[in-house]
Amino acid sequence: MPYSDLIEKLLEGNTRAAARLITLVENDIEAAEEIVNVIYKNTGKAYILGVTGAPGSGKSTFISNLTKFFVKQGKKIGIICVDPSSPLTGGALLGDRIRMKENFSLDNVFIRSMANRGQLGGLARATEDSIKILDAYGCDVVIVETVGVGQSEVDIFKSAHTVVVLLVPGLGDDIQAIKAGIMEITDIFVVNKMDLSGADKKVAEITQMLELDMNYKYKSNNTDENYAKIANWTPKIAKVNSKTSENFEEVIELIEEHKKFLEESGIIANYQVNRIKSEILQILKHKITKKVEGLISSNSDIDEYIRLVMDKSLDPYSMANLIIKLLGIE
Repeated sequence: MPYSDLIEKLLEGNTRAAARLITLVENDIEAAEEIVNVIYKNTGKAYILGVTGAPGSGKSTFISNLTKFFVKQGKKIGIICVDPSSPLTGGALLGDRIRMKENFSLDNVFIRSMANRGQLGGLARATEDSIKILDAYGCDVVIVETVGVGQSEVDIFKSAHTVVVLLVPGLGDDIQAIKAGIMEITDIFVVNKMDLSGADKKVAEITQMLELDMNYKYKSNNTDENYAKIANWTPKIAKVNSKTSENFEEVIELIEEHKKFLEESGIIANYQVNRIKSEILQILKHKITKKVEGLISSNSDIDEYIRLVMDKSLDPYSMANLIIKLLGIE
């Protein structure tokens, strides 16, 4: 295959090969398919840590400090930072390259920024494939930083073993911590900028949320995948100062505690099943969407369907059903 040399170098731990392969899977889903077909058997060893939170919560600085502690433990770290894209040009300011510049000189640290290219949920389409590449590259821990746009960023739950959500004093109202969505997929809450007034109040808000048991109560007869990871796990809370690295040892300990919990409880197997289901669904969505787009641009019947919809002789749902029949996947 055309990528065999790059893949061989990747499996040997070549950094340039890892960077090149990530570029390929970002830009070409056909290339991604060929690459993953080959490297997949060499994946499954890395522990995936998701870090998310609102803009201004200090995610990049937090990850930069966390990385230093992992490196001291002798671990090889991969970092994927997903930034938002312009809806007009598709471009993105990959600012994490600047914020994490001091980590570029560290051995065993690979940092990659990528644009989400309009993908909802806080992750880029190629994030899963990039995680696999860094896994095969030999990373012990892969840290994924999401876009950081707010409560809707729940896709990281499907990719990471442990999800860390950063909060800071003074952002949002007093009930920000009990909103639905992103707060419900958290394994560890980290109150950053603990030197600011209001840090203890933020911890109290989170504690109150946990005491209310909102969506964290395990139901033994519930098969919903949203309960697969958090069964019997009460999310932990830590306060840190990313500027001074204060209390980062506690965060490392909490991550290790959650990892041990997943392994000893057997829940990590459920996580893997749900992750595979989610990934397959995303791949199918992308492939089918591409086929539909090709059909719409090339089939002469589509223009007639559009005319009928404009004349109110046909509704959009009926047109969609006609397209499904044309695809032959009904």
